[in-house]
Amino acid sequence: MLALLILIAVLVVVFLFITFHPVFGSNPSKETKTKYSSQEHYSNGTFVNQIPTEMATDFRSMVPVLKEFLKGNPNRQPDQPIPIKPLQFSTQNMNQTTKVTWFGHSSILLEIDNKRILLDPMFGKAPSPIPWFGNKRYSNELPFSVEDLPQIDLVVYSHDHYDHLDYGTIKKLKSKVKQFVVPLGVSNHLKRWGVEPDRIQECNWWDEVVAAGLTLVCTPARHFSGRSLTNRNSTLWCSWVIKGQEAKIYFSGDSGYGPHFKEIGEKYGPFDLTLMECGQYHEKWAAIHMMPEETVQAHLDVRGKVMIPIHWGAFTLSLHDWTDPVERAVKAANVNNVMISTPQIGETIALDDELPRSKWWKS
Repeated sequence: MLALLILIAVLVVVFLFITFHPVFGSNPSKETKTKYSSQEHYSNGTFVNQIPTEMATDFRSMVPVLKEFLKGNPNRQPDQPIPIKPLQFSTQNMNQTTKVTWFGHSSILLEIDNKRILLDPMFGKAPSPIPWFGNKRYSNELPFSVEDLPQIDLVVYSHDHYDHLDYGTIKKLKSKVKQFVVPLGVSNHLKRWGVEPDRIQECNWWDEVVAAGLTLVCTPARHFSGRSLTNRNSTLWCSWVIKGQEAKIYFSGDSGYGPHFKEIGEKYGPFDLTLMECGQYHEKWAAIHMMPEETVQAHLDVRGKVMIPIHWGAFTLSLHDWTDPVERAVKAANVNNVMISTPQIGETIALDDELPRSKWWKS
């Protein structure tokens, strides 16, 4: 009887934590769901992909994955903190040169047309609702302090998963940001975390908006969303086209390979730079995370000039070696004559300069 009471008490605490803690965000209201129902990629109360997208989650399919987890892989993460380049923010006016700084995983600072844009800024220690748990950041620290960030003109999110949209990051960052642009439904999370509605712009697939003087297009991706047990696919996921005066960038967000890449390339390519998901993949969930060879093909599909592989180098979320994504992407890029750049975390690169191709992860 005592054991049963303890179990019930634990379940109640977990339920209350998930229900009331702000880290889990906020679900769309009934009125919002009714508004979404007119969209062709919204069905039975949830968003859906353009093509059938299933993950093999039945018991028979997951047994081999469980065995892999139990067997372990010592190379899933580095055996010591990886090197980073400390980032110094200039207090002077930026020039017209487009610059990119990668912070690991999918977090990127884009400096374009004298504006500072953050893409999927996740500056927490672990991609988890409870930062004390989960796989910690490889570098232990960031190349900068969030408190030292200058004013940010625009923050753009691709979806609401913890490794992209982080509650702690928003709490620290929100006072420095002029405007947020997000896919449908994600604004509910930001509003709960104290971001004023007039600073948030929501977009549906194929919406074109002007923000911070740039043209942004919310383009499809092949993925899913959700921050708790009860809100899977309640918000939209997407990729982004970012068009400035001097450069055009494609940011893939998270995505399995699909025909949407060619569609985006036909409508908005070519791109001076693509920031392409490459990492945290497995054959059992290949529909929602590309293999590195598919990453290179997707870059070709959208008609990119230079590719930077992202979604690796910060956290362990899958079973492959931590360097496997970039090694395979570089190999596939060389085979396909694709110009690939592999900057170190915190290293700022200018698109009109020679782009880094060093294998820093081997040092």
